[in-house]
Amino acid sequence: MIRLFFAIFLSLTATAVAAQDNLRMAVTTSFHNSGLSDVLLPAIRQDIGIEVQLLVVGTGQALKLGQAGDVDAILVHSRAAEVAFVADGFGSHRREIMYNDFVLIGPVDTLPDLGKSAGITQALQQVAKANAPFVSRGDDSGTHKTELRLWQDAGLASEGFGPWYKPVGAGMGAALNTAAGLGAYVLSDRASWLNFGNKSGLGIVFEGDPALFNQYAFLPVSAARHPHVRSALVKKLEAWLTSPRAADLINGYQINGEALFTFNASDKP
Repeated sequence: MIRLFFAIFLSLTATAVAAQDNLRMAVTTSFHNSGLSDVLLPAIRQDIGIEVQLLVVGTGQALKLGQAGDVDAILVHSRAAEVAFVADGFGSHRREIMYNDFVLIGPVDTLPDLGKSAGITQALQQVAKANAPFVSRGDDSGTHKTELRLWQDAGLASEGFGPWYKPVGAGMGAALNTAAGLGAYVLSDRASWLNFGNKSGLGIVFEGDPALFNQYAFLPVSAARHPHVRSALVKKLEAWLTSPRAADLINGYQINGEALFTFNASDKP
């Protein structure tokens, strides 16, 4: 009887400890689609004993989850929205972790001169002028926010576009699949594109503009606003994400010999 009680006590204790080491983090679909989470999460579990439960959504929805206190931390890629999130008291700070870039994907033969454009805005102007089908995420994600900014910089307003502009209201994978099915253009982060299997005649038609820089940042949800947030675990996770161990895994993650992300975390927020 004593042995049975002791076994039950150990089981309950282990369950309680495991529950205490769970952390909920909202991440962008582009981060998840890249496959990097499959590398980082097991290492986090092994190194610091934290089970990170991902909620995979667009950046806009991730920030809303943080505002409501439904997650403990956020990993997103829309600097202006992140800065506003912290300024409004929903996050304690913003910590840059890694970056890659956006690329314009499309049928490689339809507008062959796109790659010669002076910049991404000129490339988008050519797409619009040709009424070529363009797939937009249309989901308030970091990629969608960047796309809208680039259209604005190109002197074009997405609200006035014709039927060639096709918002799908979905994640990066769904947007790429739609573009593949339609032979359309689409803005994608490089990591999602490299990890995308159904390329179907699409390729990178423009890249390399500094305006396509894509920074990812980690934001702890404010424990002052939401006392239930597991701030001690978040702090522990942040220390790991900015460590040499994380740098090696992030920089070393490749597909077909091409790196998907570059680690650039600073020593302090």
